[in-house]
Amino acid sequence: MTEIIVIGAGIVGAACARTLARRGHRVLVVDRGPTMTGTSASCEGNLLVSDKGPGAELELALAANACWPDVVAELADELGESFPAVEFEKKGGLVVATTEAGAQPLIDFAAEQRAAGVDARVVTAQEAHELEPDLTPDLTAAVYYPQDCQVQPVAAGEALLASARRAGAEVRTGVEVLGGIVRDDRLVGITTTRGDLTADAVVLAAGPWSGEVSERIGAPVLVRPRRGMVLVTTRMPHRIFHKVYDGDYVGATQSADAALQTSSVVESTAAGTVLIGSSREQVGFDPSIRVEVLREIARKAVALFPFLAAAPVMRAYGGFRPYLDDHLPLIGQDPRLRGLWHASGHEGAGIGLSVVTAQLLAADLLGGPAPVDPTPFRPSGRPLAVPDPKAGAA
Repeated sequence: MTEIIVIGAGIVGAACARTLARRGHRVLVVDRGPTMTGTSASCEGNLLVSDKGPGAELELALAANACWPDVVAELADELGESFPAVEFEKKGGLVVATTEAGAQPLIDFAAEQRAAGVDARVVTAQEAHELEPDLTPDLTAAVYYPQDCQVQPVAAGEALLASARRAGAEVRTGVEVLGGIVRDDRLVGITTTRGDLTADAVVLAAGPWSGEVSERIGAPVLVRPRRGMVLVTTRMPHRIFHKVYDGDYVGATQSADAALQTSSVVESTAAGTVLIGSSREQVGFDPSIRVEVLREIARKAVALFPFLAAAPVMRAYGGFRPYLDDHLPLIGQDPRLRGLWHASGHEGAGIGLSVVTAQLLAADLLGGPAPVDPTPFRPSGRPLAVPDPKAGAA
């Protein structure tokens, strides 16, 4: 019998499967679609500390930042040169303000981050232009974050999944979860379109679809999709060398507003394209690509890098981030249904937090030391967990 079922073959599910399998457990990963085709295929591959204020998520991000180089080295050693590179790059981030009103809040935020352990360096306009020569001259403040990194998210996810397979994990696609199998108030498996599957533990790592799947299983959590869009230019010589964004981005990531929000996030890829974001809005799973949103994203990007006004756009794509109202990922055992574990709700930070999420989950599920205090991420006591109506009946 499978010991652990992981629902979701995105990068978080892959990282969890790898960690659990490498600890000697029989793991089965199931997904209704192909691997790495959900949120993991519709994002920029960010490994950021620059966009997080002091608190539990920043501590998790710093732990992830410390372990990613080791994971990348392990994957390269395991999989060899024939496997596509994950394109891990310590490119650093540059956050800028272009208004007088935005300057001091950016500097103050960096000071708070430094106190929490982030390398956040306030730089002059001249130093900012030494880092990014094509950056707009209209700067009022800038902060350099050398810890910010990047990976190619699909390649990184597939590498984690390949490593999980090498450790004995099995991956089945085209398997949709229909419900949970509960015996003696414990989840002992799932019903699927390919038959029943039993296990000692079920890990729900279905990203923005975790809300829907958790409801089918019988322990719903309030994970909702938050849509975002990205523009991609044609290939060009590298003229952007870091991840560059305006100070509005931090506010957008932490906002609970369901309405459209945009901020400028610009970076080059190893292939020579430029990725331009970002937008956030809660519209369910509506996949529409809206021209007015792309227009606003492009306008703000040109304000940061004027040369982009002449850059041809090759394509645009959208995706869904797994959103929770308290902006903390959900990692740990469900208190309402024994046998169910969660690894979801990372919103736009899932790529970067995937490997440390797996470590945190494994420590909770299997025992052993945790990379950070797991308490803030557990379902217990959080408003995101739908209350059990039986809980107050005693």
